[in-house]
Amino acid sequence: MIKDKQKQLNQLQVLFDGIVIALAYFLAWYFAIKNPIFPEGHGVLSPKVYFTALLPLIPGYLILYWIFGLYHPMRTMRMKNVLFRIIQANSVGLLISASLFFAFRKSGYFEHFSTKVLFYNYLGNICLNTLERYGLRRFLATLRKKGFNQKHLILVGFSAVSNRFIDACKRNPDWGYTIYGIVDDFAEKGESYRGVSVIGKIKELGDFLAQNTIDEIAITLPLAAYEKLPGIVAVCEKSGVHTKFLPDYQEIIHSKPIAEDLDGLPVINIRNVPLTDPFNAFVKRLMDIFGALVGIILFGPLMLLVALLIRLDSSGPIIFKQERVGRHNLPFQMYKFRSMRVQTVEEEKKGWTVKGDPRVTWIGKIIRKTSIDELPQFFNVLRGDMSLIGPRPERTQFVEQFKEQIPRYMIKHQVRPGMTGWAQVNGFRGDTSIEGRIRCDLWYIENWSLSLDIRILFLTLWKGFINKNAY
Repeated sequence: MIKDKQKQLNQLQVLFDGIVIALAYFLAWYFAIKNPIFPEGHGVLSPKVYFTALLPLIPGYLILYWIFGLYHPMRTMRMKNVLFRIIQANSVGLLISASLFFAFRKSGYFEHFSTKVLFYNYLGNICLNTLERYGLRRFLATLRKKGFNQKHLILVGFSAVSNRFIDACKRNPDWGYTIYGIVDDFAEKGESYRGVSVIGKIKELGDFLAQNTIDEIAITLPLAAYEKLPGIVAVCEKSGVHTKFLPDYQEIIHSKPIAEDLDGLPVINIRNVPLTDPFNAFVKRLMDIFGALVGIILFGPLMLLVALLIRLDSSGPIIFKQERVGRHNLPFQMYKFRSMRVQTVEEEKKGWTVKGDPRVTWIGKIIRKTSIDELPQFFNVLRGDMSLIGPRPERTQFVEQFKEQIPRYMIKHQVRPGMTGWAQVNGFRGDTSIEGRIRCDLWYIENWSLSLDIRILFLTLWKGFINKNAY
């Protein structure tokens, strides 16, 4: 029955999408051709030509929506993920349609086809599809909160993971999940958590499924009971009821894992690192190269002035090179303006710089306080040793110390270190908590996005370069 409802909902969604695609295209034609916002150079083709092009566009976009998963059940999907899929599908649609119109332009029929129509259609599709799906989600959420369009579940296993699942369902009533009860071999019948009770033993699961209308089964066994899993799956498969498995890994894996398919073999990665995706890494690298070049051009005169002042202030090299640990635990030479008198390697390794440190020169105090001493790292970014945004790199001896003292410290080396990062814009600069810095670094690694990098850049500029913890 639940499958029939989902099929009907998908059919309704396809119908709405077709109407929205046609409406967006009509509005694009109207504002680009019929009543143009920018009248100069608008198309001269007849409406018949433009609306003939709509015939393949509607099924083409519907296919793209299907490819990008917009017709999968979205009961528990966040709206921002839906929006991302809508943008992806429409971006691909824009590229394909523009390429086809360009290829057939010489045929004469589409020779003067307005590119404004395609662009306006792109924007209109994204906006209208987002509004359509948001409205439908709110409508269904209202129905579910009132007890309609519910999915009835049985949980197999009374455990920490079953409690977390119940908590999630209670927090999100718009999911429309009604938990019938829990079957478990270790808990007593009647024992409950937040109003969801144990209704029997696991061996009784088949009887409960036969006697009640259950839409889904959620296997929430604790790790200690995993030997029962084959028998439970066999009962679930025999009943024909949709079954989901919620692995109990929270005590082992302290992060959000990501699943993948390895030639038919299901694999759970214990940490989601978006920058391991080649496309994400390529986009970030392009941003680094562009940003480093802009930084060198923009701050070039300031760097020349600082170099001159360092030369006049004390003898020694202008650029200070120090070994730091980078991506994949590989050491590299990080560049900074020299802010201290020249020291031996042994003196450098003595420890952190402290307030009133006699080793710091007068110009060194200024450039350290204002973070100007970090500007030569733009060249590290160009070389590929560093990124504009990422966890700050640490010296080798401190890495050896921290990896023994701080859990998950070495995970930060799965990405390129950065000139600034999420930890720095959250106040962890200079002599501050290493544990707090690592928490921020790990969050950044698991939640990376291009928009997050841009946000950190703006926060770095907004909060300024003055570091009260730099001595």
